[in-house]
Amino acid sequence: MWSRMNRAAEDFYTRLLQEVDEEKKGICKDPFIYEADVQVQLISKGQPNPLKNILNENDVVFILERAPLEKEETSHVEELQSEETAISDFSTGENVGPLALPVGRGRQLIGLYTMAHNPHMTHLRISRPVTALPPLWVRCDSSDPEGTCWLGAEPITTNNSIAGIILYMVSCKADKNYSVNLEDLKNSHKKRHHLSTATARGFAQYELLKSTALDDIVPASQTTVTLDISWNPVDEILQIPPLSSNATLNIKVEPGDPRSPLNHLHRELKFLLVLADGLRTGVTEWPAPLEAKPAVEIVQEFLNDLNKLDGFGDSTKKDTETVKHDSAAFDRSIECLFTVRCDLDFAEQLWCKMNSSVISYQDLVKCFTLIIQSLQRGDIQPWLHSGSHSLLSKLIHQSYHGTMDTVSLSGTIPVQMLLEIGLDKLKKDYISFFIGQELASLNHLEYFISPSVDIQEQVCRVQKLHHVLEILVSCKLFIKPQHELLFSLTQSCIKYYKQNPFDEQHIFQLPVRPTAVKNLYQSEKPQKWRVEINSGQKKVKTVWQLSDSPPVDHLNCHKPDFSELTLNGSLEERIPFTNMVTCSQVHFK
Repeated sequence: MWSRMNRAAEDFYTRLLQEVDEEKKGICKDPFIYEADVQVQLISKGQPNPLKNILNENDVVFILERAPLEKEETSHVEELQSEETAISDFSTGENVGPLALPVGRGRQLIGLYTMAHNPHMTHLRISRPVTALPPLWVRCDSSDPEGTCWLGAEPITTNNSIAGIILYMVSCKADKNYSVNLEDLKNSHKKRHHLSTATARGFAQYELLKSTALDDIVPASQTTVTLDISWNPVDEILQIPPLSSNATLNIKVEPGDPRSPLNHLHRELKFLLVLADGLRTGVTEWPAPLEAKPAVEIVQEFLNDLNKLDGFGDSTKKDTETVKHDSAAFDRSIECLFTVRCDLDFAEQLWCKMNSSVISYQDLVKCFTLIIQSLQRGDIQPWLHSGSHSLLSKLIHQSYHGTMDTVSLSGTIPVQMLLEIGLDKLKKDYISFFIGQELASLNHLEYFISPSVDIQEQVCRVQKLHHVLEILVSCKLFIKPQHELLFSLTQSCIKYYKQNPFDEQHIFQLPVRPTAVKNLYQSEKPQKWRVEINSGQKKVKTVWQLSDSPPVDHLNCHKPDFSELTLNGSLEERIPFTNMVTCSQVHFK
């Protein structure tokens, strides 16, 4: 028995060490299977970490869970189970999420990990001195009386040698009748670790904005805004964070929500991306038109109106009034926040008409043919904003003097012409907003609007700037922050996007003063409330947490009873989840 256990500890440690070495070399690997039933994955720093909801950990860790069943195995298991169990645990063709191991198996794996790190186990065939591995965490199925859902182990190192192991146990329960006292938690912590003092640090998270599904067709977006607050000392369980706390806004906005006041602008951006993609690949996936009339007919009417008005005249009036009518459905503060410019020049008006009606390359060629012919005949002499670098602008300026270059409307030229005027229009829209709201200067925006880079890079930068705008409008609409806070958020987003690629999943973090956001949380229930008790040793702690959603994603039994939920159930109305994290130290003497 002992020889078998020794070999198991040696093999387990060697395989884990191999994974660490390959990770250091930059070799990215899929999870591996250990002894047929265990799946092992090394989570690198910065990757999504399943422990973040419990311990706020974000370092390198090993995550162990039950290996997924093969299809044949799954079918056999389903035959042996009741219909209810089969549907909840082993539905074929569906992603049932991570799978937990029995608690006993979890303890066995933790034991092997601990044995391998013990420097006194000199009979083990492991290179000396033993290299400390990253912490190891095992998903467990709560099959014990304590409801254990995670077991963890982490080496204690002193002067590059392993002095011991910290063993963690995490339990989770759906419990609407929870009862806990802060002093009892402190006393339990001091007794377990033989300490005379203990301090408590608090953490609360408030969900300020979470998108919901519009209907069965339009799903909820990934837009979320949360407020994280931490403080110490903690006076009582569920204490409202004091104004002396540290607070951070976490903002994640997915562009394109049809309810957003920027929906029309996002559609223009999407059309711009379609054109840029077509220019790069040679294949353009034209979106469905918004207009019932053919694009050629719309452009011809536009040119006729200009001719009647002797050039430019008041041809912007109709377009502006139409968009203002649409904006009337939104809150007046948002209407003031982003108003459609009333100074659209000829090229910008043309973009508005063509991006909503063009459905083919042939449409594009016919429309630009009409425009060039009107310019050559002198039927129109439209006005343009200064600073445009588009081919169409160049032709229009040449038409003022009665001479125009010959342009062959073939190949990618028509697509590029439309892309150029769309870029010019959107850049001016964004400049108008950021400068009009005193959130940025032209110097701040230079990176995003510069014409000195190639057209594909210009499109990428405009997409980034649109994302910043969506973030600001979402915050303005739902959080209503002071201008100082909105300005800081703008500068933070601009700085990020000057250094990073476009990422709509990125969470922007902004430190704030609790006094500036107290109205957002002081009368609200937290989505998550946690107290962490320790005595100066960072890793030796006791954690108690209350949350309105399961902090673990591998236990079906922790789903709330939906019969007890209200339509917009808060922490008080739905079944809360309590989490307890305790630890013990094993010293290798």
